[in-house]
Amino acid sequence: MAFSGTSSGRGVPRLPTPFHGELIASYATYEQAQRAVDYLSDEKFPVQKVAIIGTDLRMVERVTGRLTYPRVAAAGAASGAYFGLFVGLLLTLFGTGGLDLFLAAVLIGAGFGMLFGVISFSFTGGRRDFTSASQIVASQYQVVAVAEVANQARNTLRKLPNSGVDDAPAGFGGPPVP
Repeated sequence: MAFSGTSSGRGVPRLPTPFHGELIASYATYEQAQRAVDYLSDEKFPVQKVAIIGTDLRMVERVTGRLTYPRVAAAGAASGAYFGLFVGLLLTLFGTGGLDLFLAAVLIGAGFGMLFGVISFSFTGGRRDFTSASQIVASQYQVVAVAEVANQARNTLRKLPNSGVDDAPAGFGGPPVP
């Protein structure tokens, strides 16, 4: 099979490429834009000709908690126990060990996980002693459709309460989105 590098056979490019079309509506949250596209889908609109484009992207890191020695020890023990579970399972299935070997592997794994977690945390010297979750968010989400179905999309979305579609006259193409 030859690799074209541009399409997966479903019309979706394999490489990052901008979506070219006309702006249908703008939303402050992704949930609102998703609701609009879901509505289009419910109305049997060809949603494969639509894209949600986030603009003004930012990486947001939300701090979820403080790292302490007990918390690090518990996380290390859980991680080590999980690895010990895997090793114990292998020893039980392919060795001559029974339940005691399995439990020993889990406990030893938990102990070493706890030990390594606490030691590595102590080497940080208090730097980055918090947990967090990162995500990319946009300040605005635009629903965009290819030119030949853009007016149909606008007219369909106008039936949705709080659709975000402006009251442009029928036939208004809207600004093209590069």
